Amino acid sequence: MAAELQTDVVVRPVRDADAEALGRVHAACWHETYDHLISRAALENISARRLAELWTHWASQGDDHEMFAAMVDGAIVGFAGSGPARDDDAPRHRELYFIYLLHDFHGTGIGQQLFDAVVGTDEGAYLWVADDNPRAHRFYQRNGFALDGAQQTEPFLGETLTEVRFVR
Repeated sequence: MAAELQTDVVVRPVRDADAEALGRVHAACWHETYDHLISRAALENISARRLAELWTHWASQGDDHEMFAAMVDGAIVGFAGSGPARDDDAPRHRELYFIYLLHDFHGTGIGQQLFDAVVGTDEGAYLWVADDNPRAHRFYQRNGFALDGAQQTEPFLGETLTEVRFVR
């Protein structure tokens, strides 16, 4: 299936017109990613419309931000974004803000294409990821990232999420 998908995959910069589709995919990915970390009640409060509004804002960020969408047969199935470091103690100048891919497309190589589009193959960068997300941890380790020992607890959908920092 992965080889079959590769011929129909397009990874391109996010456009203003993508906001609604990105909001829907973003909401679906949060359900798929965080269902074991966040309560069902919190996840039910996710609004695709609100996430679409955020995408309208994010798509208008400056040139130093990279926002890419992955499309299969014309439909957005994932997205990734990076930009200037946001932390005061940032270990690198560039931060991977997010990368999400619908579960049905895991293992197809699309996540790697998104990652390469926003971070590159050897550029120094860092990211925060849920502590209890072993699949993501393996993905980042395959891409040359390592835990640096930093940890934080962040508010997420009215609850808290423990995150760890990876650096390359």
